[in-house]
Amino acid sequence: MRKNEEYEIEITGMTDEGSGVGRIDGMAVFVPYTIVGETVKIVVVKALKNYAHGKLLEILKPSPHRLKAECEVFYRCGGCQFWHMDYICELQIKQQKVEDCLRRIGGIDVPVSPVLGSEKQRRYRNKAQFPVSREGIGMYAPRSHCVVDTQDCLIQDERNVPIVQCVRDWMAEYRIPPYDEKAHDGVVRHIYTRSGKRGVVVCLVTRTKKLPFAEQLVQALRALNCGIIGVVQNVNGERTNVVLGRSSKTLYGQDWLNDDIGGVEFRISPHSFYQVNNAQTKVLYDTAAEFAQLRGGEVVWDLYCGIGTIGQYLAKSAGKIVGVEVVENAVENAEQNARNNGMSNAEYYCGTAESLAPKLLEKGLRPQVILLDPPRKGCEESLLRTAVATGAERIVYISCKPSTLARDLKILQELGYQTQKVQPVDLFPRTSHVETIVLLQRQDM
Repeated sequence: MRKNEEYEIEITGMTDEGSGVGRIDGMAVFVPYTIVGETVKIVVVKALKNYAHGKLLEILKPSPHRLKAECEVFYRCGGCQFWHMDYICELQIKQQKVEDCLRRIGGIDVPVSPVLGSEKQRRYRNKAQFPVSREGIGMYAPRSHCVVDTQDCLIQDERNVPIVQCVRDWMAEYRIPPYDEKAHDGVVRHIYTRSGKRGVVVCLVTRTKKLPFAEQLVQALRALNCGIIGVVQNVNGERTNVVLGRSSKTLYGQDWLNDDIGGVEFRISPHSFYQVNNAQTKVLYDTAAEFAQLRGGEVVWDLYCGIGTIGQYLAKSAGKIVGVEVVENAVENAEQNARNNGMSNAEYYCGTAESLAPKLLEKGLRPQVILLDPPRKGCEESLLRTAVATGAERIVYISCKPSTLARDLKILQELGYQTQKVQPVDLFPRTSHVETIVLLQRQDM
């Protein structure tokens, strides 16, 4: 196999990132925008020792699941992976992804329930991040920081369309330079929005503390009449891939948004972690409640509590919710949310679970149920060992990355907890990501 040569191959599998997989002379070739069962013509764009990457040239035998992509920039943008197939096929791929990771990485052979799909596959995201560069405003191309200029993103709230255009027009009129990543100059780096039933907060991420013609931008945004309740400038002067910097200034209104999941209220700031799909988050949390099996008297440890969302959603069925979080600002938000919701049985601690566990146990707060909802990198093994040492009856693990989930489940199983139920939930339609919720039971019970 050689670079730049053309081949005909059959697609027989899928990668975690959503590319099709075929073989040439026994070697795996990864081809984006293809579907299992298709025969395609490709050109090899990269040939390595054990695998290769191909570019799709022609579909010789299409899958019955293939669709014409609704998104105009789908084949150039790296935001979504599945606009070229129907939703049934997408859900099947996501279920197979979870099954493969559990079996291959975790050595776990437990039935995986069918993925709970989303009623909406468009306009479901309540958070948007649009990079701004000399190439335009839009999304990054796959595996790069080259910005694909676009007027709309079909999975984002439609109110973002006039907001982004307004910023474009303001930058053009007042000659506000976009950020140049290589030179590390320019002013505007990202347009970041939080949207909900009660309005939109617009955050402009800038390299510089001074934002020229800020008042004119605020006036233009307010004139859109699309529910903007706050405009914020966030300053990020570092050479970094992290979107938000540490300091922010409110230019108009408020720097937070109130939202609710199943009647439980939450205040969300630009830095707050909050699931991006409200309707599916309720499905996820309802499943967590089912797995937790709370009867009203249990102590529940929420070890990645963030602003307190999942713990407070379950609080009405628990004796006490004990939230642990290393980010001080998130703990403050969680405490405020508990007060706003009138919850006297939720308390929060700032620090790591490893350092706080002995103190919590000394206070008589031994958990019957532990909630784990870590970031994509999963849990540190020390945290898993701390959770196991409490002797909790059940662990409910929510994961946004099947591979790290499988790794952690293997550790928990070795430490005495058996995987009982696995339920994927699709919070991210048209992308390759999938959320999974797992119930683990202590084996000596």
